[in-house]
Amino acid sequence: MTDDILRRLDRLESIDAIRQLAAKYSLALDMRDADAWVGLFPEDVKVGDGSTGRAALRDWFDQTMRQQFDGTSHHIGGHIIEFDDPDHAQGVVYSKNEHETGPEWVIMQMIYVDRYERIDGRWYFRRRLPLYWYATDLNKPPIGARKMRWPGREPYEGGYHDYFPSWKEFWARTGPSDRPVAEPAPLEKFIATMRGSAAAPKVKVR
Repeated sequence: MTDDILRRLDRLESIDAIRQLAAKYSLALDMRDADAWVGLFPEDVKVGDGSTGRAALRDWFDQTMRQQFDGTSHHIGGHIIEFDDPDHAQGVVYSKNEHETGPEWVIMQMIYVDRYERIDGRWYFRRRLPLYWYATDLNKPPIGARKMRWPGREPYEGGYHDYFPSWKEFWARTGPSDRPVAEPAPLEKFIATMRGSAAAPKVKVR
Protein backbone atom coordinates (compact mmCIF):
# COMPACT_ATOMS: atom_id res chain seq x y z
CA MET A 1 0.00 0.00 0.00
CA THR A 2 2.79 2.43 0.90
CA ASP A 3 4.62 1.77 -2.37
CA ASP A 4 1.44 2.45 -4.35
CA ILE A 5 0.87 5.75 -2.54
CA LEU A 6 4.46 6.78 -3.20
CA ARG A 7 4.11 5.97 -6.90
CA ARG A 8 0.91 7.96 -7.15
CA LEU A 9 2.43 10.88 -5.29
CA ASP A 10 5.46 10.81 -7.57
CA ARG A 11 3.16 10.85 -10.61
CA LEU A 12 1.23 13.87 -9.31
CA GLU A 13 4.44 15.75 -8.52
CA SER A 14 5.80 14.88 -11.97
CA ILE A 15 2.65 16.16 -13.70
CA ASP A 16 2.97 19.46 -11.87
CA ALA A 17 6.68 19.74 -12.68
CA ILE A 18 6.03 19.06 -16.38
CA ARG A 19 3.23 21.64 -16.51
CA GLN A 20 5.61 24.11 -14.91
CA LEU A 21 8.04 23.39 -17.76
CA ALA A 22 5.55 24.73 -20.31
CA ALA A 23 4.86 27.84 -18.22
CA LYS A 24 8.57 28.48 -17.60
CA TYR A 25 9.29 28.02 -21.32
CA SER A 26 6.80 30.75 -22.21
CA LEU A 27 7.94 33.18 -19.52
CA ALA A 28 11.65 32.77 -20.27
CA LEU A 29 11.05 33.12 -24.01
CA ASP A 30 8.86 36.21 -23.68
CA MET A 31 11.29 37.85 -21.24
CA ARG A 32 14.24 36.89 -23.50
CA ASP A 33 16.08 35.10 -20.69
CA ALA A 34 18.09 32.71 -22.86
CA ASP A 35 19.88 31.01 -19.96
CA ALA A 36 16.59 30.27 -18.18
CA TRP A 37 15.07 29.01 -21.42
CA VAL A 38 17.87 26.62 -22.42
CA GLY A 39 18.00 25.34 -18.83
CA LEU A 40 14.66 23.66 -19.50
CA PHE A 41 16.43 21.27 -21.89
CA PRO A 42 19.04 18.59 -21.01
CA GLU A 43 22.74 19.28 -21.51
CA ASP A 44 22.86 17.11 -24.64
CA VAL A 45 19.91 18.85 -26.34
CA LYS A 46 19.98 18.62 -30.14
CA VAL A 47 19.75 21.86 -32.11
CA GLY A 48 18.22 22.05 -35.58
CA ASP A 49 21.50 22.75 -37.40
CA GLY A 50 23.00 19.45 -36.22
CA SER A 51 24.85 20.88 -33.24
CA THR A 52 24.22 19.88 -29.63
CA GLY A 53 24.32 21.46 -26.20
CA ARG A 54 22.76 24.36 -24.34
CA ALA A 55 25.32 26.85 -25.63
CA ALA A 56 24.39 26.06 -29.24
CA LEU A 57 20.69 26.26 -28.38
CA ARG A 58 21.24 29.62 -26.69
CA ASP A 59 22.95 30.95 -29.82
CA TRP A 60 19.95 29.83 -31.90
CA PHE A 61 17.57 31.45 -29.43
CA ASP A 62 19.44 34.75 -29.49
CA GLN A 63 19.63 34.90 -33.26
CA THR A 64 15.99 33.92 -33.82
CA MET A 65 14.50 36.22 -31.21
CA ARG A 66 16.66 39.15 -32.28
CA GLN A 67 16.05 38.85 -36.02
CA GLN A 68 12.35 37.99 -36.15
CA PHE A 69 10.51 39.44 -33.16
CA ASP A 70 10.40 42.73 -31.28
CA GLY A 71 8.22 41.16 -28.58
CA THR A 72 6.16 38.02 -27.92
CA SER A 73 3.51 36.69 -25.55
CA HIS A 74 2.74 32.96 -25.29
CA HIS A 75 -0.52 31.91 -23.65
CA ILE A 76 -0.67 28.27 -22.50
CA GLY A 77 -3.92 26.33 -22.93
CA GLY A 78 -4.83 22.71 -22.29
CA HIS A 79 -1.95 20.37 -21.44
CA ILE A 80 -2.27 16.59 -21.72
CA ILE A 81 0.53 14.55 -20.11
CA GLU A 82 0.99 10.78 -20.34
CA PHE A 83 3.78 8.64 -18.92
CA ASP A 84 5.77 6.00 -20.76
CA ASP A 85 7.53 5.10 -17.51
CA PRO A 86 8.32 7.01 -14.29
CA ASP A 87 11.10 9.04 -15.98
CA HIS A 88 9.72 9.54 -19.51
CA ALA A 89 6.49 11.20 -20.62
CA GLN A 90 4.86 12.81 -23.61
CA GLY A 91 2.40 15.66 -23.93
CA VAL A 92 0.36 17.96 -26.12
CA VAL A 93 0.09 21.67 -25.21
CA TYR A 94 -2.13 24.32 -26.77
CA SER A 95 -0.55 27.74 -27.20
CA LYS A 96 -2.04 31.04 -28.45
CA ASN A 97 0.73 33.51 -29.22
CA GLU A 98 1.19 37.14 -30.15
CA HIS A 99 4.24 38.56 -31.93
CA GLU A 100 5.32 42.12 -32.53
CA THR A 101 7.27 41.92 -35.77
CA GLY A 102 8.16 45.27 -37.25
CA PRO A 103 5.03 47.17 -38.31
CA GLU A 104 2.72 44.15 -37.95
CA TRP A 105 1.19 42.30 -35.00
CA VAL A 106 1.03 38.58 -35.81
CA ILE A 107 -1.25 36.26 -33.85
CA MET A 108 -0.79 32.49 -33.95
CA GLN A 109 -2.62 29.36 -32.86
CA MET A 110 -0.54 26.22 -32.41
CA ILE A 111 0.14 23.09 -30.38
CA TYR A 112 3.41 21.70 -29.07
CA VAL A 113 3.93 17.93 -29.16
CA ASP A 114 6.44 17.25 -26.39
CA ARG A 115 8.71 14.55 -25.04
CA TYR A 116 9.83 14.90 -21.43
CA GLU A 117 12.61 13.19 -19.51
CA ARG A 118 13.54 13.19 -15.83
CA ILE A 119 17.29 13.33 -15.29
CA ASP A 120 18.79 13.28 -11.79
CA GLY A 121 15.37 14.00 -10.31
CA ARG A 122 14.54 16.96 -12.58
CA TRP A 123 12.16 17.08 -15.54
CA TYR A 124 13.32 18.53 -18.89
CA PHE A 125 12.02 18.91 -22.42
CA ARG A 126 13.66 16.21 -24.47
CA ARG A 127 11.94 17.46 -27.63
CA ARG A 128 9.31 20.00 -28.71
CA LEU A 129 7.56 19.65 -32.06
CA PRO A 130 5.63 22.86 -32.90
CA LEU A 131 2.57 22.40 -35.11
CA TYR A 132 0.87 25.52 -36.41
CA TRP A 133 -2.71 26.18 -37.46
CA TYR A 134 -2.38 29.82 -38.47
CA ALA A 135 -0.28 32.96 -38.16
CA THR A 136 -1.55 36.26 -39.49
CA ASP A 137 -1.66 39.98 -38.89
CA LEU A 138 -4.21 40.79 -36.20
CA ASN A 139 -6.38 42.66 -38.72
CA LYS A 140 -6.17 40.02 -41.47
CA PRO A 141 -8.07 36.82 -40.55
CA PRO A 142 -6.38 33.79 -42.22
CA ILE A 143 -9.31 32.49 -44.25
CA GLY A 144 -8.57 29.62 -46.62
CA ALA A 145 -5.49 27.43 -47.08
CA ARG A 146 -1.86 28.15 -46.12
CA LYS A 147 -2.72 30.00 -42.94
CA MET A 148 0.88 30.65 -41.87
CA ARG A 149 1.25 34.23 -43.07
CA TRP A 150 4.34 36.02 -41.85
CA PRO A 151 5.40 39.42 -43.17
CA GLY A 152 7.77 39.05 -46.11
CA ARG A 153 7.13 35.30 -46.61
CA GLU A 154 4.92 33.26 -48.90
CA PRO A 155 2.00 31.65 -47.02
CA TYR A 156 2.49 28.00 -46.04
CA GLU A 157 0.90 25.17 -44.06
CA GLY A 158 2.00 24.67 -40.47
CA GLY A 159 1.11 21.01 -39.84
CA TYR A 160 -1.46 21.80 -37.13
CA HIS A 161 -3.82 18.96 -38.08
CA ASP A 162 -1.22 16.52 -39.38
CA TYR A 163 -0.13 14.87 -36.13
CA PHE A 164 -3.53 13.23 -35.64
CA PRO A 165 -5.24 11.43 -38.57
CA SER A 166 -8.79 12.18 -37.37
CA TRP A 167 -8.92 15.59 -39.12
CA LYS A 168 -8.46 14.16 -42.62
CA GLU A 169 -10.64 11.15 -41.80
CA PHE A 170 -13.45 13.45 -40.65
CA TRP A 171 -13.45 15.49 -43.86
CA ALA A 172 -13.05 12.40 -46.04
CA ARG A 173 -16.49 11.26 -44.87
CA THR A 174 -19.72 12.79 -46.12
CA GLY A 175 -21.53 12.10 -42.86
CA PRO A 176 -21.27 10.30 -39.51
CA SER A 177 -18.93 7.32 -39.29
CA ASP A 178 -20.49 3.87 -39.69
CA ARG A 179 -17.80 2.25 -37.54
CA PRO A 180 -18.64 1.01 -34.02
CA VAL A 181 -17.82 3.51 -31.29
CA ALA A 182 -14.34 2.76 -29.95
CA GLU A 183 -13.69 1.89 -26.33
CA PRO A 184 -12.20 4.68 -24.17
CA ALA A 185 -8.43 4.93 -24.60
CA PRO A 186 -6.33 3.10 -22.00
CA LEU A 187 -4.76 5.16 -19.23
CA GLU A 188 -1.58 6.88 -20.47
CA LYS A 189 -2.53 6.00 -24.07
CA PHE A 190 -4.93 8.81 -25.02
CA ILE A 191 -2.43 10.50 -27.35
CA ALA A 192 -1.17 7.22 -28.82
CA THR A 193 -4.74 6.05 -29.45
CA MET A 194 -5.61 9.28 -31.25
CA ARG A 195 -2.43 9.06 -33.32
CA GLY A 196 -2.82 5.45 -34.40
CA SER A 197 -0.06 4.69 -36.89
CA ALA A 198 0.26 8.24 -38.27
CA ALA A 199 3.78 9.44 -39.06
CA ALA A 200 5.02 12.65 -37.45
CA PRO A 201 4.70 15.59 -39.87
CA LYS A 202 7.61 17.67 -41.11
CA VAL A 203 7.15 21.33 -40.32
CA LYS A 204 8.97 24.43 -41.55
CA VAL A 205 10.85 26.42 -38.93
CA ARG A 206 9.52 29.94 -38.98
